[in-house]
Amino acid sequence: MEQKGALFVISGPSGVGKGTIIQGAMQKLAERTDIKVSLAVSVTTRAPRLGEIDGVHYHFISREKFFELLEQGELLEYTKYAGNYYGTPAKEIVERTREGTFVLLDIETAGAMEVKKNWPDAVLCFILPPSMEELERRLRARGTETEESIARRLEIAENERAKANLYDYQILNDTLLEAVDRLVDVLLSWKNKKGAK
Repeated sequence: MEQKGALFVISGPSGVGKGTIIQGAMQKLAERTDIKVSLAVSVTTRAPRLGEIDGVHYHFISREKFFELLEQGELLEYTKYAGNYYGTPAKEIVERTREGTFVLLDIETAGAMEVKKNWPDAVLCFILPPSMEELERRLRARGTETEESIARRLEIAENERAKANLYDYQILNDTLLEAVDRLVDVLLSWKNKKGAK
């Protein structure tokens, strides 16, 4: 069956504004085009947090089910974090792209490289901060991070930024509206290039 949609992987350092840019782009596409767009929902073995809905924020599953999916080759990528497992199920993305949906996946760089290996047609977008100083300012403005946490996130951000050239597109989040427009442009240029409907 012909793939009419596409998988777009969005990465970038913590605090760069990925979630806000993704939501802004999805809203703009919904208002101005007939493109169907949705977020990929990951699976996790951790318990739901207050307010999290199964199937919306994550698919919450048992470890047994997780390893079953892994063994059957059902995950595009996976990782272990803080004692719990997280992964991206392929089946849902395959079904959505075949029906013409643009699926957006917010994931870190190692996972993005794994997705690209398993899904070569995936389009990789990296969100860049204007500078590391501005990223630090944004992390501090959250008011939720310890000094140790900020230092660790900035160290990770440097390592992630070094991989930005492995991505198909780099989007600078200097001005939020411009970054949203740039991501929308990436999605529309893929649609025009492929002639997707």
